[in-house]
Amino acid sequence: MNPIRIGMIGTGNIGNVHMSIFKQLADEGVIIAATDLDFPLAQKCAAKHGIPKVYETTDELLADPEIDAVIIGVPNQWHAPIAVQALQAGKHVLLEKPMAINATAAREIVQAQRESGKVLMIPHQMRWEWLPLQIKEQVDKGALGEIYNVKVGWYRRKGIPGWGTWFTNNEESGGGPLIDIGVHMLDLGFFFMGDRKPVSVYGSTYAEFGPKKRGIGTWGTPNWNGTFDVEDLATALIKMNDGSTLSLEISWAVHMDTDSEHFIHLMGSEGGASIRGNHGKLLTETFDRATEVELTQPSNDEGGRIRVSRHFIKCIREGIQPTTPAMSGFTNNIILDAIYESSRTGHEVILDLDV
Repeated sequence: MNPIRIGMIGTGNIGNVHMSIFKQLADEGVIIAATDLDFPLAQKCAAKHGIPKVYETTDELLADPEIDAVIIGVPNQWHAPIAVQALQAGKHVLLEKPMAINATAAREIVQAQRESGKVLMIPHQMRWEWLPLQIKEQVDKGALGEIYNVKVGWYRRKGIPGWGTWFTNNEESGGGPLIDIGVHMLDLGFFFMGDRKPVSVYGSTYAEFGPKKRGIGTWGTPNWNGTFDVEDLATALIKMNDGSTLSLEISWAVHMDTDSEHFIHLMGSEGGASIRGNHGKLLTETFDRATEVELTQPSNDEGGRIRVSRHFIKCIREGIQPTTPAMSGFTNNIILDAIYESSRTGHEVILDLDV
C-alpha cells in the first residue's frame, strides 16, 4: 500500500519531533508538506527533513488534494480552529495535546469530527511507552484486582517554559502546567482506570513562582516583557461513578525534593503498581510479606512515539477508533476546566460530559 500522505501544520519544537518520527515510518506515512506562520522557519525545517512542499498558509496546505492527513502542532489557542478546518476539508487529524484551549473549543472539534467521519487522534505518547504498556497488560489480566485509587503527578523543580511567551499567557495557552503536562498524567490515569466515568472534581491552583520570574526552565526562550497569568502548581481529586478516585499533582516550579520525573501509583485490591520516570514495579503481598517485581525494558523497544504514530496510520487505513479519540480529549478538557473553576470558587464541580 502507498504511504499515507501527511501535512505538518506548525514547524516549531513539537513539529520537528513529529517530522523526525515520520522519517522513520516513511513506508507507512510520509510528511509531504509543511506550513508555519513563520514561513522561513517552515522552509528551513522542510529542507532539514526532506519535505518537498512548503506552504505560506494553512489554507493552502489544506487545499492540497494530495494530503490525506495533517498533524497540528501549534499553540493551544489555534488547536480548535485549525482542527475543525482540517476535518471540514476532509483530512484526518493528529492533534497535539491539549485537544483545545477549553471545553467549549473541544466540543467544536468533537462535533466537526462526528460530521466528517474522519480520524481524529490526540497523540498522548506516554501511554505508548513500554512501562505503562506492561502495567496495563497486568491490569487487564486482573492481576491488581479492583483498582480503587490512582495517584498521578509530575513535580518539576525549575521548569517554567518560555516565560512571557504563549506558554504563560492564559489567553493563548489556557493555563499553566495543568493543561501543559497535567493533561498527559490525566490521560495515563484514565488509561489504567479503563471505562470509568468521572463525575466530580475538587481542585486548587497556585502561582507562587511565575509572577516573580522564578522557577525558570530550559524549554523555550523567555520574553521578559511578556505575561505570566497562569498557575505554576495544581492539585485535584477526581471522583468516578463507581466511587474510585484519581488524584493529580502537577507543577512547573516548586520548592520540593523532587527528581522532576512523572509518577504514577495504582492501588488495587490484589496488588499495586508504581512508575517513577522510566522505572516501574508491581507490588503485592505473598505469605504475609510485601513483595515486588521490577519491570525491565525490552531490548528491542522502538519507543512510544513510533508506536503512537503507527497507530494513527493504522486507524486511518482500517477506519477504526483511536485509543485517544476526540471524546477522550473532550473529557480531559472538561476536567481541566473544572479544576480551574473549583480553584476559583473553592467548591466541588459536578461534571457534565454531554457534547
